[in-house]
Amino acid sequence: MSDTITPQLVSLDVGLGDDKAAVIRALAARVAAQGRATDADALADDALAREAKDETGLPGGIAIPHAKSAAVTEASLAFARLSPGVDFGAPDGPADLVFLIAAPEHAAEAHLAVLSKLARSLMQSDFTGGLRAATTADEVVAIVDAAIGGGDAAATAAPTAPGAASVATAESLTIDGHPARIVAVTSCATGIAHTFMAADALTAAGKEAGIDLVVEPQGSSGYKPLDQSVIDAADAVIFANDVDVRGEARFAGKPVVRSGVKRGIEQPRQMIDEAIAVAKNPSGARVSTTGSVAAATGPTEKLSWGANIQRILLTGVSYMIPFVAGGGLLIALGFLLGGYDIALTHPDATVSNAVYTLQNYAIWNLPPEGLIYYLGAVAFQIGATSMGFLVSALAGYIAFAIADRPGIAPGFVAGAIASFMSAGFIGGIVGGLLAGVTAWWIGTWNVPRWLRGLMPVVIIPLLGSIVASGLMILVLGKPIATLMTWLNDWLTALSNTSGIIVVGVILGLMMCFDLGGPINKVAYSFAVAGLAAGSPENPAPYMIMAAVMCSGMVPPLAMALASTVLARPLFTPVERENGKAAWLLGAAFISEGAIPFAAADPLRVIPASMVGGALTGGLSMAFGVQLLAPHGGIFVLFAINPIWGFLVALAAGTVVSALLVVTFKRFIAPKSLQQAEADAAAATAVPA
Repeated sequence: MSDTITPQLVSLDVGLGDDKAAVIRALAARVAAQGRATDADALADDALAREAKDETGLPGGIAIPHAKSAAVTEASLAFARLSPGVDFGAPDGPADLVFLIAAPEHAAEAHLAVLSKLARSLMQSDFTGGLRAATTADEVVAIVDAAIGGGDAAATAAPTAPGAASVATAESLTIDGHPARIVAVTSCATGIAHTFMAADALTAAGKEAGIDLVVEPQGSSGYKPLDQSVIDAADAVIFANDVDVRGEARFAGKPVVRSGVKRGIEQPRQMIDEAIAVAKNPSGARVSTTGSVAAATGPTEKLSWGANIQRILLTGVSYMIPFVAGGGLLIALGFLLGGYDIALTHPDATVSNAVYTLQNYAIWNLPPEGLIYYLGAVAFQIGATSMGFLVSALAGYIAFAIADRPGIAPGFVAGAIASFMSAGFIGGIVGGLLAGVTAWWIGTWNVPRWLRGLMPVVIIPLLGSIVASGLMILVLGKPIATLMTWLNDWLTALSNTSGIIVVGVILGLMMCFDLGGPINKVAYSFAVAGLAAGSPENPAPYMIMAAVMCSGMVPPLAMALASTVLARPLFTPVERENGKAAWLLGAAFISEGAIPFAAADPLRVIPASMVGGALTGGLSMAFGVQLLAPHGGIFVLFAINPIWGFLVALAAGTVVSALLVVTFKRFIAPKSLQQAEADAAAATAVPA
């Protein structure tokens, strides 16, 4: 007898609310009431966050809201047979059978396997029929136990595939005289339910059609890769995925149909027909030789242009962050040990004091300042070197997001050229996009088999670097550098007027707009470049540096305050973990610590951050705060005067931003804009 579901977790013929949010919250409360979750609201919020990404309603009156949550202490199933049903987004109407699948955040493989068996059982008509006919909670538990306590659900019973109807003929299901051979990969965000339901639906539809179809479900409990000989013999590939396919390069060159995982559940036969059609079409979509994005032809379901660009840029930023975190903290340590002047130019050389020290002294030949100063120079230079990779890393991994591994080398080179051309972060983004698109395009070339092995390691890096970096040098680098110079000159002109507080507000807005992106870096570069001109008689550059650093610390500190102290249930478990790290990142002046929050919820996080940053920048200027160090956060308080003004401005902006983001999350629903767009589209649609 499984303990995943008990009679106390079952509700029969009840109304739990008018919408799916109410149903999910009621089921989460039942899980918590049985001691299986520590916080019903947190569990419900995590399930609703998953629901916002992709609705969990399925054909046949079924809904499976689910989540991995830090609030869950024991893997659980809560079941409700609703009367009346509630809309969970299924194409055929409301759901009357609802399972809330609650998994611990770090669930064991055994737990995930049990929950996956339930998902597979939902594809069987006798299982759902039994749930509808049950008269007691004990009967429901027995039916579920029989499904999840036995063998592999896919093996013990053939599920009924939704969307199996098709007008395809036997001839249309053959390729070169033999029944079509298709391989498929399914995966969803959590890897618990949709992954296996799509796998079973495709398997059942393939069996009904009389073709050879093998599926590789890539679930959270692990996966068994298909034998390469099976892949090589396949006529086409179906990817039904909400996340990246693991080991996609195995399928290189195969005709492909792509979609979200739900389409694999709802329309498996249609996807099979499309896969066969694309296999017969010489110009149909193919998995590229790099194992990345398929060609832009054929019936593949793709992300929108904007969503794909966002995915690409965020991939670049996510790989860049470790360089920022490690480098920034080492620079701060260098300031703490060696003093703020360690970054300034040495009076007898053209390099910084840190570089001069390392060039002329060693651990056995210490400088006059002593061991601590020398170690400060070491830490500062390691950090500065790490930070020097930022533009190259950003460009390299933007290219990686487009073209997979063959795009990395052209991207890194294009990023280095952007730095060489003084094109900064904007140049890095442009160079990364150029390198990625070029590498991807070259990867789609239909080359002889003997040349394929050289494509990802020689041909693509060589040609990609020539094209992307050549365009940066010959065409794009100087215009982008001119734009960066213009932005710096504009800020300089503002700072030379009497509106110094306005400059603080503007710099605060810039620092918090893109959180370490090009606008943020323009403001920061402007402040750093002006430090050399500062003096007791001309304190404006020191004031600008203080406003920039103080306001740049606001977003991560505000997100940390909101997610770990003020309103934990409003944030996902991942965000709460990021919030813990954001305390340190914010304290060290690493604005990128707020990027995970902004990427997940930009319309609420970025405006809240900008308001707090503007307040902090203006207050810093009003208090006349001066900063003589270009980085370091709280680690360079010794270089700040007055300290009280800096701390008051920082606290004010942090609290305001945190309160605003909590208010926005409570009262501005993230789907309202999407719904408004959908309503507008429906209103303007032309009737068929």
